[in-house]
Amino acid sequence: MRIPMQVARFTFALAFLLAPAAPLHAQDQLGPGSAAEAVEKLKPGEFLWAPEIAPEGPVLLIVSLATQRAILYRNGIPIGVSTVSTGRTGYDTPTGVFTVLQKQVEHYSNLYDNAPMPYMQRLTWGGVALHGGNLPGYPASHGCIRLPQDFAKRLYGVTRLGMTVVITEEASVPRLAPSADPAGAGFAPGPAEAGVIWRPGTAAEGPVSIVISAADKRVVVLRGGKVIGSAPVVIGEPVTGTTAYVLRGGAGQPPQWLSVALSGGTQVEPVAEGFWQRFQVDDAFRRSVAGIVAPGTTIVLTADTLDRRNEIDKQRTVIEVEPRP
Repeated sequence: MRIPMQVARFTFALAFLLAPAAPLHAQDQLGPGSAAEAVEKLKPGEFLWAPEIAPEGPVLLIVSLATQRAILYRNGIPIGVSTVSTGRTGYDTPTGVFTVLQKQVEHYSNLYDNAPMPYMQRLTWGGVALHGGNLPGYPASHGCIRLPQDFAKRLYGVTRLGMTVVITEEASVPRLAPSADPAGAGFAPGPAEAGVIWRPGTAAEGPVSIVISAADKRVVVLRGGKVIGSAPVVIGEPVTGTTAYVLRGGAGQPPQWLSVALSGGTQVEPVAEGFWQRFQVDDAFRRSVAGIVAPGTTIVLTADTLDRRNEIDKQRTVIEVEPRP
């Protein structure tokens, strides 16, 4: 498939500027023509695609509603950036931590006049998905995340069920804002005193995502999009926003945790040694989680609550998972 010339130029810039040897977290040092500037200058329907930077490994997608950009990471390295079109007023795209629940190359909406949704990747059972579509340069969908057709096809080829997708609202230091759950399938974790839950048989395989809520003082573990464990957690330092972390490894590399930007940029920074020691959790639970953590595991640390029953905001839910059969 031939890539449009303007996209090819951006692709070359991404491949050159985001090579592993580059200081990914110091975009201001890259000077004119930097990757950050290239991302900002993308026109509606354009995208960057450089999978050769990280030819293998697990992927993570970050979508920024504020910047109308999606950043794809593989093995902790940004390999693609795309313009998007999210939900217009009245059909707002929900923010939060999602997993890919279903994939279908040819799909048609059963809510909106049988509209085509090519390379559909479902994020909620209430109708929110990633798919190819028209990008006018502003939020225009019924809540889905529209992608350029070529990017949607390429993204579809490198993802798998259970992959983590984080949708954020703010352009800087975002929090996981409340999101409506029309299907009623969101996970509502119990209070900290509910104790430890560990049911790995709920999902025997699939990508692992971990969400830590400072508000709930609780950690939730998902595998393949299903909740398999939960436990109270004590956090040694205040949490004021939301940060995503991904475990990079493989190909002879030692595992390394990286923090990933949620602002629509491509910043990636190594996590300081001893960082995870500030989180205190049941020893048996910690050992169980350690046994399934592997390169590609994603952790989202948030100051917000995960409890959709919160009386202050009854629309709140930041995890969308597969509904109970």
